[in-house]
Amino acid sequence: MDLILILKAIVMGIVEGITEFLPISSTGHLILASEIMNFWTTEKSAVFVVAIQMGAIAAVIYQYWSRLWGAATGIITGEPQGRRLGLGIIVASIPIILIGLTLGQTVKTLLFNDVAVAIGLIVGGLIIIWVEKHPFKINAPEVENITFKQAVYIGLIQVLSLIPGTSRSGATIIGGMMLGLSRKSATEFSFFLGIPVIIGAGLLDLWQSRGVLQGSEDWTVLAVGLITSFVSALLLIRALVAYVAKRDFMVFAWYRIASGLVILLFAFTGWKLW
Repeated sequence: MDLILILKAIVMGIVEGITEFLPISSTGHLILASEIMNFWTTEKSAVFVVAIQMGAIAAVIYQYWSRLWGAATGIITGEPQGRRLGLGIIVASIPIILIGLTLGQTVKTLLFNDVAVAIGLIVGGLIIIWVEKHPFKINAPEVENITFKQAVYIGLIQVLSLIPGTSRSGATIIGGMMLGLSRKSATEFSFFLGIPVIIGAGLLDLWQSRGVLQGSEDWTVLAVGLITSFVSALLLIRALVAYVAKRDFMVFAWYRIASGLVILLFAFTGWKLW
């Protein structure tokens, strides 16, 4: 067993767990971390990056199990709040699933480059600043208060996350705030929306790339990444909910802008970080 590879998998899992639910583009950070550490082969690393996101989303299911169960059963029993949340998650997930399956690969081919990622980071950061400086009227203080119309619009906004650098969390959280959700309810709804999207993408990628990971060592490395991402994501989720209860997202906006500018600088000058 390659202990160095295991340690790199742990680092990747921590990066995933910390960045998945922050509005700063987790995929971009994973790709950067992978390149800096020279993590695995290109094919195996690509599968790993998608698959370990399921560890982070498992943390959401663990943390919010009772509310998610209430949403699932509410659709059947008709309990108002559970039914509203359950249907909201379903309708908001449909656009990205449909568009992702039909145009996802095309978008990835055309826009998966440094400049596109940098622009996505900068534009997203500027939008966050604008939203924080022009607060919208809150009509959904809790995630169970979300309306069908709000869920549909957030689902359409989530499609923007197909563009590298945009951030699924960033798009859904800020979109939710613009539509009247509180920071807390927008953040939690973003958590929940990741469940069908990330699990579906992870399982699909594992199936399509089933020949890439071979042998017990490869699967052990993936397992380590999954477990690490689960633990780190669980800690991040709890910290983020406490954070948004008292603070805004401005620090993430400036981080996005600074990161985007640095990427553009290196892209246009040809300099290398490593």
